[in-house]
Amino acid sequence: MGEYFDQIPANLQNHVKGLVKSVQVEEGVDALEKVSQAWLEKKTVFEEKIAEMNMEEVTELAADDAKGALALTYSGSLVNIGPLIDGVRTVKYSSIGFRTNTPESAESEKSKLAGDVAVDNIIKFEGGPVKSTSQIFKIAVCKDEELSPEEEHQTIFDTATMIEEEFLEVNKNMMEE
Repeated sequence: MGEYFDQIPANLQNHVKGLVKSVQVEEGVDALEKVSQAWLEKKTVFEEKIAEMNMEEVTELAADDAKGALALTYSGSLVNIGPLIDGVRTVKYSSIGFRTNTPESAESEKSKLAGDVAVDNIIKFEGGPVKSTSQIFKIAVCKDEELSPEEEHQTIFDTATMIEEEFLEVNKNMMEE
C-alpha cells in the first residue's frame, strides 16, 4: 500500500487504518502514510528509551507480579503501571496517539490489575479512572531486580515522561509537514 504502512506489523494494520479517521491532513497528503510514519517513529522512540533506561521488553506481566511495567498500546498511548505496593499500583494512562475518543491523561494511586497484562490483549483495571486500554503492542519492565519499589516506580515514570515528550514532538512534526 505504501512505504510506511507496509512496515506496520500485520496485526496492527487495521488498527492503524482506524486511527486515520481522527487525523486531519492537507489535501493531497496520504493520511494513512502520515499516520504510519508517525506510528513507526513512536515505536522506535519507545524501543530506544526503554533501552536507555535499562528496561527490557517482555510479553506479559502477571497481575500478582510485584514488578511494574510500561506498556505501549496499538494506538500509541502509554500506560505506566507502578510496582505493587500494599496491594495497589499507581497507574497513569497517557493518550499521545491520534485518538480523539480517549482522555489525554488519567492517573490513580490505588489501581489494581484485573488480570494479567499481555501483548495483543487489553489491560483491565479495578479502581481509578481508567477501566481498560486498547490492545497492547509492547511491554517493558526494569531489568535490575535489585531496585526498590520506589526506584522502580521512578524509572518507569521517568521513562514514560521522556517518551511522552518525544511522542508529542512526533505528532507536532506530523501535523506541520
